Amino acid sequence: MKKYSLSVIMPALNEEKNIEKAVINTLTALNKHEINGEIIIVNDGSTDNTANIARELSKNIDNLKIITHKKPEGIGRSVWDGMKSSEKDIVVYFPADNENDPDDALRFFDLMDNVDILVPFIHNIEVRDKTRRLISAIYNFIINMTFGIKLNYHNGTTLYRRVILNDIELSNFGFFYQAEILIKLIRKGYLFAEVPNYLGQRASGESKALTSKSFVQTSVGYLNLAYTIHIKALETKKNYQKLHPESITYQRNLEFENKINDSGEYASSK
Repeated sequence: MKKYSLSVIMPALNEEKNIEKAVINTLTALNKHEINGEIIIVNDGSTDNTANIARELSKNIDNLKIITHKKPEGIGRSVWDGMKSSEKDIVVYFPADNENDPDDALRFFDLMDNVDILVPFIHNIEVRDKTRRLISAIYNFIINMTFGIKLNYHNGTTLYRRVILNDIELSNFGFFYQAEILIKLIRKGYLFAEVPNYLGQRASGESKALTSKSFVQTSVGYLNLAYTIHIKALETKKNYQKLHPESITYQRNLEFENKINDSGEYASSK
């Protein structure tokens, strides 16, 4: 089993009360699971003390990098910029608000030896109020029905094999970005698995996911992607030979094809 390296992308917008603990918890998880990892903080134009705290942390943590946006560009842009700056094998997004436990998120890390995408779903849904659960259920139903996929959750701490991200372009940089990435990669045929994930309580501040601005961004992103896929019909038939050759999906399909060819040659020689 190969030991993969990992980049943790941590976007932060005014997270001065949470960022230090988020970094420490992530480092602890990386060490516990013996993962060669790095943390990339993307300061998305914070106006509080987030930038200074991140800089102080980087002085004592060698595997901590910082990307700075002069003004807020959105969570999607922040995560995408972090992913594109990574040189590790696997990339994942961890929020800077401590809502997700890094240790729990990485306990299935070894499964990346068999898939290209590891998608978490919330196992303890009772941690969120009924309104939030209802909104999530409706959102997931609409996404799955519209784009022909079947996932329990689209906005979690998903692990991606970094090279497969080169096969897509991201058009939405708001809160719909995670769904867009998953939809495009899964429709291309990349192998994925779903795993349970326990969600914690946000340590401080309020989530930015349920604002009128995020609702508009998500709606626009959804409509644009639906138009691209179903109206412009830019999606092509799945063909593993067009997938990234370093992906598990490509390698598994190639192995299977070779076995079929070998079987045919054996049969014809008899």
